[in-house]
Amino acid sequence: MVASVAALLAATGLAMAQTAIKVGKANPVAFNFMPLDVGMTAGIFKKHNVDAQKIDFAGSARLQQALAAGAIDIGLGAGPEFASLVKGSPAISVGQLAGKPSLLGIIVNKDSPIKSAADLKGKKISVSTAGSLTQWLVRELSRRQGFGPTGIEAPPLGADAAQIAAMRTKQVDGVVIDLATAYQLEERGEARLLLKFGDIVDHFIIMVIWAHKDFVAKNPDEVRNFLAGWYESIAYMKANKQKTVDIIAPLMNVSPAIAARTYDELMDAMSSDGKFDPQGLEVLAASFPELGLLDTKPDLTKYINTSFLPGAK
Repeated sequence: MVASVAALLAATGLAMAQTAIKVGKANPVAFNFMPLDVGMTAGIFKKHNVDAQKIDFAGSARLQQALAAGAIDIGLGAGPEFASLVKGSPAISVGQLAGKPSLLGIIVNKDSPIKSAADLKGKKISVSTAGSLTQWLVRELSRRQGFGPTGIEAPPLGADAAQIAAMRTKQVDGVVIDLATAYQLEERGEARLLLKFGDIVDHFIIMVIWAHKDFVAKNPDEVRNFLAGWYESIAYMKANKQKTVDIIAPLMNVSPAIAARTYDELMDAMSSDGKFDPQGLEVLAASFPELGLLDTKPDLTKYINTSFLPGAK
């Protein structure tokens, strides 16, 4: 009897210890953000006393707006969002999520005359939102092609469905999209993958974990617990491909075969420890004035706090 009561009290205490954390995703179906869903499904976050409450957004700009408003505690977003922090967003980066921009590519209509990046001068390649990762990549591609940062137009059209519809009706020439969706459209014969940004940009910080400064100041242990759950979820995914595919395929709205193909291409690029690549940070910092996002090159280390990462001292 005593043992049963003790067990009940222990279980009740564990339940009470669960901390609700509002976690925003800049894209609901992007593979790089799937560790949140995998960790929630596998019970990994609860193991670390975290009740992760997922909120999906359509693009980096909207994610940063939610962070600035205090509507979310943690944000899973893109490296170029550092520009928002430099401009005064009340957030800080607490860990690297992924490096090279292998997640994203450009699709064009199957019958498009565009055959390579060299054909994109003056063309319209749609992106999610202004100031987003997708816009940064188009501007960087344009710069590297010698067209200048705006030599390829990058109209912000919102969610993937709206962008794909605009491409089909030839309002735009192509779309920046995640590889899983690109593979799915290719499989259906509806589009053609023109290029993968991971083949163009070597060192980068494609995805970052952000936290609202007030949340960090008031809840340091909760930040630490969330990150422990996140990177354990990464380890779980790397060790359990089939279980991961079973979880993420329906969430990404793709077949298990495409989810597995995406896993094979992107899993190794996911950070296992959250430590930032100095060269990736340098690429980001140098690009901001070149792309017109900031007037001067910032010191991005001022906007990073890695003291909450697993194993940090």
